[in-house]
Amino acid sequence: MQKMHASGEKISMLTCYDASFAALLDECMVDVLLVGDSLGMVIQGHASTLPVSMADMCYHVTAVARGCQRSLLIADMPFGSSQISAPDTFGNAVKLMQAGAQMVKIEGGAEMSETVSFLCSRGIPVCTHIGLQPQSVHLLGGYKIQGASAGNADRIASDALALQNAGATMILMEAVPAEVAARISNQLVIPTIGIGAGGATSGQVLVLYDMLDITLGKKPRFVKNYMHGAISIAEAVKSYVADVKSGMFPADEHGYGSHF
Repeated sequence: MQKMHASGEKISMLTCYDASFAALLDECMVDVLLVGDSLGMVIQGHASTLPVSMADMCYHVTAVARGCQRSLLIADMPFGSSQISAPDTFGNAVKLMQAGAQMVKIEGGAEMSETVSFLCSRGIPVCTHIGLQPQSVHLLGGYKIQGASAGNADRIASDALALQNAGATMILMEAVPAEVAARISNQLVIPTIGIGAGGATSGQVLVLYDMLDITLGKKPRFVKNYMHGAISIAEAVKSYVADVKSGMFPADEHGYGSHF
């Protein structure tokens, strides 16, 4: 990922929850498969990611690992598994790595720096997740854009630098104004992945079921339906990868503006 970032090649990422989709996405040359705690919503039918357990995550990571041959496999640390002491978080991260993950993803800003440093110094690569953090949905008052004011943008930028300094391998930014994400990406030396964060990040991620138009109901504005006009799931996934690589996705309509 660092080599791709340094060369300017965009990184394609999709969520994945089972072996069959893992094999298909791998064959379609998706760079990164994220076993996201979004499975709580799209697989289990919950209203949020909060009910997802470590056992749930380990089960799905094991399944995805069986189908994944070349793509990097990242696993989410579910709610409550990383908002604890660094040694206890390490124990949970070990479970995901032993299940087949090659990197773990942790939600949180500068307050997670000590934990990120603890994990990285013990051989566990960490992707951090800033901006809109679904595990903090109740604290944030819903699924709302983050960093739309100057003060909040500065806070997110400060979080990103602190997490990079702590040893984070990659940073995911969700629902952040495009100009804020661009500013943060330019300040960092590690790759950034965007979801609703404009096109200046090092790569993009979408929930698989969203981009295949499987998810019912209204979808976030950063989602593009890649099944529209496609004759197969494989064709849809290949189109997504091609659009990410070329910079065609995301377009302006898939992002957010700031209010300052």
